[in-house]
Amino acid sequence: MNVNDGTTNLPRMDIQQAWWSMRGLGNEEREWTIEEKFAKISEAGFTGILGKTLPEPDEVNQWRQLLDKHNFSYGINAVPSSREDFREFLKQAKDFGVQYINAQVMDYFVVGDKAVKLLHELLEEAFKAEIPLYIETHRGRITQDLLRTVEYVKKIKDLRLTIDLSHYILASEIRNYDERYEPYFDELLTRTSSIHARVSNGQQIQVDIGPNGEHLMTEHFTQWWRKGITYWLESAKPGDVLPFVCEIGPPTYAISKFEYINLQGEELSNRWEQGLLFKKIAEGIWNEVHQPITSI
Repeated sequence: MNVNDGTTNLPRMDIQQAWWSMRGLGNEEREWTIEEKFAKISEAGFTGILGKTLPEPDEVNQWRQLLDKHNFSYGINAVPSSREDFREFLKQAKDFGVQYINAQVMDYFVVGDKAVKLLHELLEEAFKAEIPLYIETHRGRITQDLLRTVEYVKKIKDLRLTIDLSHYILASEIRNYDERYEPYFDELLTRTSSIHARVSNGQQIQVDIGPNGEHLMTEHFTQWWRKGITYWLESAKPGDVLPFVCEIGPPTYAISKFEYINLQGEELSNRWEQGLLFKKIAEGIWNEVHQPITSI
């Protein structure tokens, strides 16, 4: 299921900021408050947020009010390991009104028929709950290996993905572009329903791509995102929405000078500025490939 806003409008991209990416951001004196973070995201032109988790019970009202105030969409991460625990999570997500669920399915040791069965079960539960479910191409999860994930796609016709190829660039240690991977990436890109923007150099999961995207891997990631968006548009219907998430992780995900006292470290990159650059790249791709369709 694609995200759909229930209108007859042309398909559109929903550029979201990952809430995880906002962790620790602020001015020189303190971290921004929740309200200030929402304002910053809105002022930058983002149209939604991908939450790391559902809001805590005592924060639900505040989050609902802020989302409504800024007219933000809201997707959510999940880490299901069984049909049963996912069913309960779906109830909570439905009550909150999430737009879709991005799932990092546990875990790395679940393979073969057992993995296919679990993915089928999760899809069935999401379909019953009427919430779009996208499986993230994430290392350390059921999707750890590029080749096994391609097999899942071939065996499960309704499997839709959150594309984050940085995990496979790192897991496969692709330090320079290697065209042998393209057919496998292409298999996954045909199932694009969401995209997470991050660039890996094959040695680190996340690198600074420069103030204008000068890093040598930026071109390749941009091309993969372009292909995924193009595939998505080929079957998109009126009202369909493609979440594109700028997801630049904080320390210790981000490369930093390690500080043994607080485990945070001094980042070697400006996380907020990099997120804005990914947003700009996404907008450029969309303007290049979007072919308007007639509203009904």
